[in-house]
This record gives sequence, C-alpha cells and structure tokens, in this order.
Amino acid sequence: MSFPFYIARRYLFARKSHHAINIISIISVLGIAVATMAMVCVLSIFNGFHGLVASLFTAFDPELKVLPIEGKTFVADEALEGKIKQLDCVEEFSASLEQRALARYNGRQAMVVLKGVDDNFSKITDISRILYGPGRFLLHADVMEFGIPGLRLANNLGMDADYIDPLLIYTPAAGARINLMAPDESFNLDELNSPGVVFSVGQKKYDQEYILCSLRFAQRMFDKDGEIGSLEIKLRYGTQTDKAKRLVQQAVGDKFRVVDRYEQQEDVFRIMKVEKYLAYIFLTFILFIACFNIVGSLSMLIIEKKKDVVTLRNLGATNRQIQQIFLFEGRIISLSGAIIGIILGLILCALQQQYGFLKLGDKTGAFIIDAYPVVVNPWDIVIIFATVVIVSFLVSWYPVRYISKQLTNNP
Repeated sequence: MSFPFYIARRYLFARKSHHAINIISIISVLGIAVATMAMVCVLSIFNGFHGLVASLFTAFDPELKVLPIEGKTFVADEALEGKIKQLDCVEEFSASLEQRALARYNGRQAMVVLKGVDDNFSKITDISRILYGPGRFLLHADVMEFGIPGLRLANNLGMDADYIDPLLIYTPAAGARINLMAPDESFNLDELNSPGVVFSVGQKKYDQEYILCSLRFAQRMFDKDGEIGSLEIKLRYGTQTDKAKRLVQQAVGDKFRVVDRYEQQEDVFRIMKVEKYLAYIFLTFILFIACFNIVGSLSMLIIEKKKDVVTLRNLGATNRQIQQIFLFEGRIISLSGAIIGIILGLILCALQQQYGFLKLGDKTGAFIIDAYPVVVNPWDIVIIFATVVIVSFLVSWYPVRYISKQLTNNP
C-alpha cells in the first residue's frame, strides 16, 4: 500500500474536528451514488423498450428481406428464388408487394398500405400469434379475395373483425390521366372480403395503416403483373443472422440488398438510440454537478489538515505526495459512490423485472405492457462506471491540486 493512499484512507474514515466535513463527505458519496443509480436504471429502461419494440416487430417482419437497389419492384425470377432456396440457412421465403391505396367502407375512407403476400407468408412470420377474431388467416378462396386490416384501421373505418360489407380498394390506374368528369375511371377498383380476423402488432405504423391481401390481388390493383417488391426470408433455427445475411447477399448479387429486422425499422431504432444517448448526456451533466460536493469536502479537509501537512513535510514527504493524499481522498469518495450506485441500480432493476413496481399507467391493460421494461446491458455498466470515475477525477483534480499546492508552498 502506497504512503499517500494509506494516509488518504485514514483521513476519510477518521473523525474530523469539524463535524460538517463528515457530513459533506457522506453527501458527496450519496450524490454520486444517486446519480450513478439513476444512470443504471434509465439506460436499462431504454434497453427494455428497445427489446420490447424488437419483439413486437418480429411478429410481422421477416428475419431477412431482399430488396431491389434500383426501383421499388422487380420481376419474380425463378433462378433467383432457386439460389435462395439452395442455401442451408434458409427455411422458407415469401414474395410480397406493398404500396399505398385508398380504402373505403360504408362511407368512411382512409389511406392505407396494401401489402400483398403469397401463401408462404404464414410460414415465415408469427402472424397467427397477432390475429384476433372468430375467423382464421386466409388470403383467397377460388375467385374471392380476402383482406385482413390492422386493428386501429378497422376501428377507424367502423369495421368489426368479421365485417359483412365488402371493403373497397382504390389504386391509381397505370398511365391513366385524371378525368374530372368521371374520376372513378382513373382508378382501379376492387373489393376485399372478411376472413373473420384483424391483426394487431402493437405499433401504430402497422395497426393503423396496413391491410394484408393476396399477392395476385395487389399485383392486379397496382398493375404490376409478375412483379414483386421484396422476397421475405425465414432462417433455420439457430442460424446466425449476420452470417445468413452475408450468404444471401452473395447469392442474390449486387442488384439487390439484404436487410435484417433492425434495418427494416432503421428509423425507429435510430430514434431510440438517439434518445438513449441524450439521456446519458443529461445524466452525465447531473453527475458533473454532484461531483462538486467532492471539491467542497476536500477543500475543507485540506484546510483542517494544515498542521498535518507541515508534520508530513518535516518527516520527508514531498509536495507531490501531499497532493496525492488529497487526490486519493477524492478518488476513494468517487469510487465508493460509483460502486454503491451501481449496486443499488442493479437491485432496483432486478426488483422492477420481478415485481414491476413502476407502472406505465393507472389502469391494467392500458398499454402493451403494464410496467416499464428493464434490461441490464453489461457494457452499459462498464460505461457508467468509467464515466463516473473520469468525471469525478476531472472535477476534483484541478481544484485539489491548486489548493494543496498553495498550502504546501505557504506552510
């Protein structure tokens, strides 16, 4: 044990002649501990929401999606599909086509995203898990076409899960000019019937805008005969997504790009990441403020130990060693606060995961989940600990060095 560290430890735990110094030291430790605990809890909640949103998207979005680099659609190619089918990492794939359309039901209308999918769609997603109603997942039967709207869209249009009247779909006719005398002639018009179910992903983007229909219905409505917008892929169980993504990209070539679930919802996850960074910055600023208590505590301690400094110098201690005593004092306080704060933060996160004390609303079932989700990321803990140590060291370094230098130069 070094001489400055030994003296600093004795100073920290020894009773001071001025009781206020003990109180300020305790407040310094508690201030850093509370700020550290807040960082652990807040960042863990952001991780929880990130995981929650990701789990909601997995019920609708494919694990991998093949998109054209140029344009929005491409011609379905048996050779391309054959290359994908031959990959060991691919279990199933499905073709889809989605574009904007107008939906009308009993006098109500809404702009929607009409998503046409083939019969393999139920095999590559967990669509059955998010269906509600007395019916089942069905896209077509002979000449009859079925449409499955999102829950919020159905509510906005005044539809039940088992709606009786047909749902009218309008799309602009390819190459047609708007005829103001007969505007209906400028649009493709067809109807969808109810299979007795609606879907609810739990995300406004899907539940309020999307309608699922058969691929052939979407191709006919958008005048895209034989064309698709994407190939959606389900991977075999246990396959690493990054590795499979590289293999699929090699198979489809440079005219297509392959995106995973996070890249399909890139805007959503980017916003969540920015929010987490902003929360980290604000909490670091609060930590910076809390660390100034260390400066006050050390300043009073230096003044109180003025006679001890003279004694230490007479015993052969150098000015640098004397400065290190008080710097070690500040570091012990900051490390104690960081460790206590992290432990308390982890305990609160564990209690929230187990019991869900912090609720999202007053009523049960008002949101997708009743309590704030919490996921502790080990790297967040490392970053928080490093932040507390660096900030507290920087805050206390110059003031303590300056005051102790003045004291040693003027005994």
